[in-house]
Amino acid sequence: MKISGSIDYVRNKVNEWKREGLSVGFVPTMGYLHEGHESLIKKAVEENDKVVVSIFVNPIQFGPKEDLDKYPRDLERDISICSNAGANLIFNPENKEMYFDNFSTFINMNGLTKGLCGKSRPTHFTGVCTVVAKLFNIIPANRAYFGEKDAQQLAVIRRMVRDLNIDIKIVGCPIVREEDGLAKSSRNTYLSLEERNASIILNKSLKECKTALDNGIRDSEILKNIIIENIKKEPLAKIDYVEIVEAESIEAINNIRNSVLVAIAVYFGKTRLIDNFIYEV
Repeated sequence: MKISGSIDYVRNKVNEWKREGLSVGFVPTMGYLHEGHESLIKKAVEENDKVVVSIFVNPIQFGPKEDLDKYPRDLERDISICSNAGANLIFNPENKEMYFDNFSTFINMNGLTKGLCGKSRPTHFTGVCTVVAKLFNIIPANRAYFGEKDAQQLAVIRRMVRDLNIDIKIVGCPIVREEDGLAKSSRNTYLSLEERNASIILNKSLKECKTALDNGIRDSEILKNIIIENIKKEPLAKIDYVEIVEAESIEAINNIRNSVLVAIAVYFGKTRLIDNFIYEV
């Protein structure tokens, strides 16, 4: 497995593989890999001849008061996970390789980015779209793999690829969870022991909502209140949002008739965790 921080090297290597008739899978990450990332890499290995993993903590998707400097990093461990999962190439660039000093081109999206995480993090998806578009140009893969835990991000990336005619297939992969149901996340490491124990309320609340859906409840406000009342039972939890939206457009709906995304974001101390599920009616 090769590790490179050079755009030219990585682009040339991927194009070389494609000239040889090999399919290429790509897994974009910000590092500090866990079992969720590992599952994406393994899926890419299953479906492609060669797999590239990017490890880059993208500065432009962090707001001014967010955790860029504190974001966890462990490149040695990341390399081991990538190697064991079967990746062929790691792209690990420095900031100066990705962004010129006078960098001034960004990708903005309307609609899908306004609600959910975009409401409390208004610059986040501009940073995500910009870096992912750059990565797709650097790594012209056949398929790119994203986790469904970041459901809004997945919808945004799919829309960007469609709107900009980017020649790549986006593959969504299921959420990987801890034994107690907490969704795997690099930010879980920020939690104190007490906060970590409290965080299981997220999955429990979503399960209560799913049970209500299974029992035929279709009113979004009733369903959201089921989640809210469950989360309120945990004193360490502070709700950022609880929303039910149309799965593809991320638009709020009152009465559920089609596929919906049930999404939540909750603070435990200073740590903001997200979780969700998609329900097919």
